[in-house]
Amino acid sequence: MVVAYDIESNARRQRLVRLLEGFGERVQRSVFECDLNGRELSQLIARLRRFARPEDAIRVYRLPPHVAAATLILGGRPLVKTDDVLII
Repeated sequence: MVVAYDIESNARRQRLVRLLEGFGERVQRSVFECDLNGRELSQLIARLRRFARPEDAIRVYRLPPHVAAATLILGGRPLVKTDDVLII
């Protein structure tokens, strides 16, 4: 998924960055890519709903796997892909 935002307040923008860093990888100044399971997605959406104010612009784009795989990246880092990990 992709989370993009436009927050005017520097302090609030930094708080949002810290929140998003717990869920994904920053790929541009105001864009994060996240590979989340259903529970993590629900947690992120709940936290974003509590964070958002009417003057904020926060968009969450859920990308199906075939769309993410077809994404063209020119420069920068590749798409974030995490593998499921099982620790026994």
